[in-house]
Amino acid sequence: MLIQWYPGHMHKASKEIREILPQVDLIIEVLDARIPFSSQNPMLARLRGDKPCIKLLNKCDLADPEITRQWQSYLEREQGVKTLVVSSVEQPEKIRQLADLCHKMLPTKAPDGKLINTLIMGIPNVGKSTVINILAGRMIAKTGNEPAITKMQQRIDLGNGIILLDTPGLLWPNLENRNTGYRLATTGAIKDTAISHDDIASFAAEYLLQHYPDLLKARFQLEQLPENETELLTIIGKNRGCLRSGGRIDMDKVSKILLVELRAGTLGKISLETPEVMEQELAELVIIRELKEAKKKARKQKSGK
Repeated sequence: MLIQWYPGHMHKASKEIREILPQVDLIIEVLDARIPFSSQNPMLARLRGDKPCIKLLNKCDLADPEITRQWQSYLEREQGVKTLVVSSVEQPEKIRQLADLCHKMLPTKAPDGKLINTLIMGIPNVGKSTVINILAGRMIAKTGNEPAITKMQQRIDLGNGIILLDTPGLLWPNLENRNTGYRLATTGAIKDTAISHDDIASFAAEYLLQHYPDLLKARFQLEQLPENETELLTIIGKNRGCLRSGGRIDMDKVSKILLVELRAGTLGKISLETPEVMEQELAELVIIRELKEAKKKARKQKSGK
């Protein structure tokens, strides 16, 4: 299943970003540290050109610290950006360092007293609004655990020579990579009303069995791990009393439990992708695109005969 979720205001926002980019000196992209690749918007890489960019890896308190270090090194080396690893919940003082970092990256602006116009962007539910409120020192952006809270562009004067242009959370229209959609849904970047909890929880359970077996054992008090994700969800359902009449497991209920605990960090510090996995999936995506293009050409040739 390819997960698609692209509310109308996001389409409008993508057009607005294209229009305001010529006025922008620096771009701040807020990423989810658990899924830095899946939570970045590929449109930005195409549009920003040589504009300076800071990638803010937020929610590091929920992510695997070793994998986060891998991502920080990869992004700075391969994309030529600055990175800052933060937690808007636990490290607000570190987020405030962004203002100094902006001035350091644009040293010619400050001596002339010129304002630095920064564009802050990020997909839904990465904590962008919380970051803005910390930078501004007051409640400006509406926050919440539900994605797609910000619906209109805002212009915010941070009072230190920096103007912050805020945009609605953006997802790209077509999530070609199947696993990207699942990772976004697992972390809560896609509204729960747009997904099947059973399907997403099965994806998460399979991943956890492969990569974080010890965390599963500790959290759910398992002496040994089951062979597959269905068995895992069944065991959790029995232990948590997720039963329907006749003793059947309520899969929707147990799926929500697993997703809630994973998203909240109750299971432990978990990352859902690595730079190595990303490179592999990108290579696979190139092959998929080539096959689609070949089929498309074959259909055109057939219809032209």
